[in-house]
Amino acid sequence: MVQKEVVYVVSDSVGETAELVVKAVATQFNGGQVEIRRNSYVEDIEDIEDVIILARKDHSIIAYTIVIPELKDYLDKRAMEEGIMAVDLLNPLMNAFATRFNKQPHRQPGLMRKLDEEYFRKIEAIEFAVKYDDGRDPRGIMKADIVLIGVSRTSKTPLSMYLAHKRFKVANVPLVPEVPPPDELFKIPRKNCIGLIISPDKLNEIRTERLKALGLGSKANYASFQRILDELDYAEKIMKRVGCPIINVSNKAIEETAGLILDVLKKERSL
Repeated sequence: MVQKEVVYVVSDSVGETAELVVKAVATQFNGGQVEIRRNSYVEDIEDIEDVIILARKDHSIIAYTIVIPELKDYLDKRAMEEGIMAVDLLNPLMNAFATRFNKQPHRQPGLMRKLDEEYFRKIEAIEFAVKYDDGRDPRGIMKADIVLIGVSRTSKTPLSMYLAHKRFKVANVPLVPEVPPPDELFKIPRKNCIGLIISPDKLNEIRTERLKALGLGSKANYASFQRILDELDYAEKIMKRVGCPIINVSNKAIEETAGLILDVLKKERSL
């Protein structure tokens, strides 16, 4: 049985990046028959000394991703003293970035994992917004960071998605006179809910265009002025009952309204 060569992967974070690089290189040599021994979260010279002793014993390579200057310098110094080949996988490229872009790196371990976690939180929020869109499952109201309520065509869905990209879990509930609002709406803290209103003229314009896009007549009850007034009056009564802040979305871009929502919630939750 052929004994595998050993490569020590050393990192002041998880060490996944270094391990992936070592595996990629190893595949170019005899099908990647190397043993990778990962040493994660090294935070002092004693941790590095432990690896130096092992690497010297196994006559192996150290591949590392260390961004803390003191630890990197110590590992380089000790590896040279012991005749161990130590390969820095980050700093050459980091130095190139610093030179080319005239900026200095943060030199904080774990930043990439932090970015990954932010990404997955955003994906989770987007999936939440899709699942609890348009009041399809009232259970989402109790789980949401933000609940948007309003009549049809007050931008509830696009606002939910926009806020989801900022990692907020958003549920939205349409207010329709013929459909009682879910009980959950009256059980959440008022600071978690935002009511969206719009001027009757603007809503009439939006709904008329919507009907045209669907190939329907503009005189349908959906776009009639009286129907709109009835819906807005009903929605206002529900919003007052909930006791939530109210934002007028007339002639506002999604980004502008979202900014107002976050400002209002920040103010409400700081009280």
